[in-house]
Amino acid sequence: MSVATESRREASVWQRAAGFLKRALMLEVRIYANIARFIARRPAIPHGAAGFGYHKPVLTVLMIFIVLSAVEIPIVDLIVHRWPAVPIAFLILGIWGVTWMLGFLSAFLMRPHTVGPDGIRVRQGLEIEIPLSWDDVASVARVKRVDEPRSPRFEETDAGRTLVFRMQDETDIEIELERPTIVHLPGRSPRGGSQTITGLRIWVDDPRAFMDEVREYL
Repeated sequence: MSVATESRREASVWQRAAGFLKRALMLEVRIYANIARFIARRPAIPHGAAGFGYHKPVLTVLMIFIVLSAVEIPIVDLIVHRWPAVPIAFLILGIWGVTWMLGFLSAFLMRPHTVGPDGIRVRQGLEIEIPLSWDDVASVARVKRVDEPRSPRFEETDAGRTLVFRMQDETDIEIELERPTIVHLPGRSPRGGSQTITGLRIWVDDPRAFMDEVREYL
């Protein structure tokens, strides 16, 4: 192996590490930003747009995780209290874990899909946000589908490439695009980074209201 090849490999490792740390930091910032939005009751909805939640299928699961994380703190404290320094470390870790779960839940509540004059914004959790102008959108239909567990995020067919955001393996809205469109997803290829798609399938808690709002513009 040449020196140049070894140098490129080392540089690539450092770039990946830097990218991972940057993403982790951004996630941490978004956790607290979404908690602040929840406290202030200010969901991230553009002016003139309507928001549509997608959290109902996973709300119960998230609440259970939050409760279990909170209950775990005093239980662990009882187990390790005989070692003076250990409870403090576990207390900090436990509070951070509960805060992270609260922020994750707040992201689902405060970052809904939106429909407005500028188009549709498809969101999910802390990171995903895909803005689509009305010029990008060919059609929007209410189509409920249940996929196999662990189905791939991208559906490849002769007609094109569809990006799928399932909730509990289900979607109920299908968006077809006018042309192949590049979208940006968190992470690296093959599932992240810049991806070219021709459509999306998403879950909306109230698909009827979503479609009514879409018809105002499309």
